[in-house]
Amino acid sequence: MTALPHLTSDLPGIGGVVKRRAEDFRVEEIPLPRRAGRGRQLYFQITKTAITTQAAAERIARHVGVPPSQIGYAGLKDAQAVATQWMTLHDGDPRLLASFRDRQVRVRDIQRRATKLVPGELAGNRFLVRLREVGPHQLPQAKAILDVLARRGVPNYFGRQRFGSRGDNAAMGEALVRGNLDEFVAVFLGRGTPADPPDSRAARDAFDLGMFGHAMRYWPRHCVAPRKALTAFMKNRRAADALAAVDKWTKRIYVEAFAAELFNEILARRIETIDAVLAGDLAEVYQTGRLFRVDDQAGEQARAESFAISPTGPLVGRNCPLADERPGEIERQVLKERNVDPAMFERCKAANVQGGRRPLRFRPADAKLSAGRDRHGPFIDVCFTAPPGCYATVLIDEICKA
Repeated sequence: MTALPHLTSDLPGIGGVVKRRAEDFRVEEIPLPRRAGRGRQLYFQITKTAITTQAAAERIARHVGVPPSQIGYAGLKDAQAVATQWMTLHDGDPRLLASFRDRQVRVRDIQRRATKLVPGELAGNRFLVRLREVGPHQLPQAKAILDVLARRGVPNYFGRQRFGSRGDNAAMGEALVRGNLDEFVAVFLGRGTPADPPDSRAARDAFDLGMFGHAMRYWPRHCVAPRKALTAFMKNRRAADALAAVDKWTKRIYVEAFAAELFNEILARRIETIDAVLAGDLAEVYQTGRLFRVDDQAGEQARAESFAISPTGPLVGRNCPLADERPGEIERQVLKERNVDPAMFERCKAANVQGGRRPLRFRPADAKLSAGRDRHGPFIDVCFTAPPGCYATVLIDEICKA
């Protein structure tokens, strides 16, 4: 992933280490207000430690004897963290759910509601991030950066975790968008790196050498998706067969990662003006999410400075409006340089990525800094609330620049 420019590039970072331990990164989901009532969905809160949201849902589903698809949740939380979030379980037995025991996942506060939780159904997330190898003497430096971010907004980049543990989600998404199935399979099943676990690296290296039987033996049993794709590929050596074995949800993740990469490139070129609306911008009203075209630049700027509105950038998909005038020129220039036409996303109908717009910045609410020391040494705590879909790691990177 290419390094992205900071909004506070004129202010030196404080350095430090992030996520040395899972408990150094804490996130608590803020649910949307809801009416009390009854229904067929069990609504419950979990706290997970050093595990993905999907893995936590799979363990709960296995315990209650249902497919993971019957577990609903509003968002994916960081794996290397202590994260608290809400989930739903369709037609569940509350006593059986309450008996769930796992060293990494705790279930509590079981209630009922009428509908399943869906992605995006949350008010925001509250973060507490503990930075190691920094201390009280760096608080003024961190505060100067945080003051700028609170006043102008945090660049709404997609964080590194959006692009997968190997950083290749966008590459696979691009291959799907371009209809290059051979390239998709080559990345999905091969191209090992030194950072891969040894058994996965061996499987990928064997695939690159055409030793498909060896690759199948090397893939760990828990790597279900690559094993299914490889099984399908080995029958006729057809990339299309391997792709057909990959579920729609996974393909959608890859295509959306490619769209996220394009958004980041466009935002990087607007970094100096993320708090300014320009003529031709498609701006979003924060309270309602409504988009409108900016014609009166001077008149709308006061609303941008008060965070009532924000300029947006495109999430390219099958139906993605582009801005006009100078903002539109930037968006079209990035797409031209990457040789991307939004119509290309029609090739990925199975992924069904519609596209849309995303604010170029977000406002960190209730942001606080404090310093201290524990048995692991000195630290600085950064605490703030962010809207749904925004990455805490982007704000932390502005402060650390490490």
